[in-house]
Amino acid sequence: MTDLSQHNGHATRDPAQIERDIARQREQLAATVDALSHKLDVKHRAEDALHQKAARLRDTVTTDSGKPRPDLLAVGAAVVAGVAILVWWRARS
Repeated sequence: MTDLSQHNGHATRDPAQIERDIARQREQLAATVDALSHKLDVKHRAEDALHQKAARLRDTVTTDSGKPRPDLLAVGAAVVAGVAILVWWRARS
């Protein structure tokens, strides 16, 4: 609540209240500048997105202990074997 008093028909405020308002507005301005700065830092935002996607991929292809998932290893081995057989077959023809 502001401390207003009347002086010659105009509302005046307590100097301490004015200082508090200035400090509050300064904090709001700093928060706004920080938000705009973060939004405009495209390189940093892209790096953050890349790190998040890499972490999600790492979580997807590894077990809780950090080792590769056996089912994905089996699929990878089958793909490599299929490509090797295809190359060998094409070389024979």
